[in-house]
Order: sequence, then structure tokens, then C-alpha cells
Amino acid sequence: MRAWRVHQLEGPEAMRLEDLPPPRPGPRQALVRVEAAALNFLDTLVVRGQYQVRPELPFTPGVELAGEVLETGPGSRLRPGQRVCGLVDFGAFAEQAVVDDDDVVAVPDGLDSATAATIPVVYPTAYCGLKLRAGIREGDTVLVHAGAGGVGLATIHLARAWGARVIATAGGEAKLELCRQQGAELAVDYNDSGWVQTVREHVGKPGVDIVMDIVGGQVTEDSLRCMGWGGRLLIVGFAAGGIPQIPANRLLLKNLSAMGVIWGEHRKHHPEVVGPTFDEIFSLLQAGRFAPVISARYPLDAVPDAIRALGSRATTGKVIIEP
Repeated sequence: MRAWRVHQLEGPEAMRLEDLPPPRPGPRQALVRVEAAALNFLDTLVVRGQYQVRPELPFTPGVELAGEVLETGPGSRLRPGQRVCGLVDFGAFAEQAVVDDDDVVAVPDGLDSATAATIPVVYPTAYCGLKLRAGIREGDTVLVHAGAGGVGLATIHLARAWGARVIATAGGEAKLELCRQQGAELAVDYNDSGWVQTVREHVGKPGVDIVMDIVGGQVTEDSLRCMGWGGRLLIVGFAAGGIPQIPANRLLLKNLSAMGVIWGEHRKHHPEVVGPTFDEIFSLLQAGRFAPVISARYPLDAVPDAIRALGSRATTGKVIIEP
């Protein structure tokens, strides 16, 4: 099989496409033919050694995939021919990959692999933040940063499906328009120094109930000025590169909560939520309540180009690799 390999942590330019023997599934594992893999922001970091997890060199990047089970290991609940989607620690940017039983779910009938590959990271992340951490309620106002990205659009889709109002921020008019098209009632550019005032004037005195923050830096600190009493700040990542210093006095004065959202670890500590999370996401998807946005598709040969495009913020929604 062909697989991308990282031998040096020097970015996508240092990756090599190699011919390798297929990996073998162990107990409660399966070998999957990768029909589609999806990129995530962490892929831009891990190939440079900047992600919090550093796999041993050499490794195959990519954590999100969909495909067909080819072979199962001892005790696996999966079966050859079954279509699944889910997560791997690393290894998705290849023609075949080994998955753990607990890290994949069955793909519903009629759902294509490219769409299925968009689900396992960003939609459970949005679900975890909005429902499991922030306890979203119908009528809540949700402010989502980087609204045109993968987690951002997933947040817009799920929040709207649950009856919340959504305000989105993004960089540039094209991304703002996408947020509006996907359900944001207001979209503002976080590069505009007046974005906080625009949001405050729009929502009025009650303020924002939930902030989904993928950006970090000054955007996080400014978000606190938009929040109402009892608001919940969800910290998902730091795409802007800066880790914010959250002033505790602002949390105190408005009874605010600041909490982290990391689906990959949450599902390990609370495996009982995995099934219901995917069941509800797939139910909403099949009912037509949302449609994942795929902005670009690349062949396996072009994975470095895809990583560069994502890292430069030239993409929206999800970027798909189709081996």
C-alpha cells in the first residue's frame, strides 16, 4: 500500500509517499481500506512537531477516516465489508489503516465516504462542547469563532438544529458569507476592531450565552465582553497561535464558566457518550437538518498541498483526501 511518512519534523515539504506492507490488525482491531480521510488543524502542527502529541518517527499522519473493513483481528466486533468512520491515533493518510473497535462507528446506509469522513472530529467536538459541557438550551445565543472552519461550521449546524441563535466570526467576506449561508444570523470579521461592539449591539443586554472559541489570543479575552450572566466559554483551540490569559475578575463579575473541550480525550474518559453522540449527529444529518461543507478534495499524492492549504487558512469547512 502507499502511505505518507514523516521522517523529520520539518513540515509537509519533508513528507514522503512510500510503498509499505499493510499494517496488521491486533485484538479488537480491524484493517480498513481508506476511501476518504479528512484533514484537521492538528495535521498542520503534528508534521512540524508543534502538536501536544508527538508520535515516534517515522509515522503516517492523519487521524480521521472512512472506509471499508477488509480484515478483523481477534475479538473484533467489526466484520469484513462493513463501512465505518472514525478516528485513529495517526495513519489515515494512506490506502489502508488499522482502527480500534472503540474508535469507529458504522456508516449509515446511503452516506458516502467523503461525507462520513467529515463527521468523527468536528461534529462530536461541537456536540461535546455545546451539549455535554455547556448544556445548550433552546433560545441560547451562541458566538462561534472561526465559523467557516470545520468545528465552526459544525457548531453552527448543531446549534441551529437545537434551536439556538448563532453569531459567527471569521476572516474575510467570503468566509462571513458562508457562515450566513449555513445559518448564522450575524457574521462579523474578528480582524475588525469594532467586532465586539457589533455583537453587543446585536444581542442587547442579555449578552451571549455560549462562546465556542477555536481562535485563542486576544479574541478569547474580547469574547468575555460579549457574554451575559452565567455564560459558558468553551476553549477548543488556539488557531491564532496565542494562548489567552483569561482575567478571572471577568469570570467572577458575570458568574461565567471557562471550560476546555477536547473530544478525543472526553470519549476515553466517558465512553458511554460515544454511541449517543454519533446517533444524534447521524439522525440530524439524515433528517436534512444540516449538510457538511467540503471545500476541497485532493488525491493521496497531494496530501502536502492539502496540509499547506489548510495551514494558510485558505480553506473552509472540511478538506478531504480520497486515496
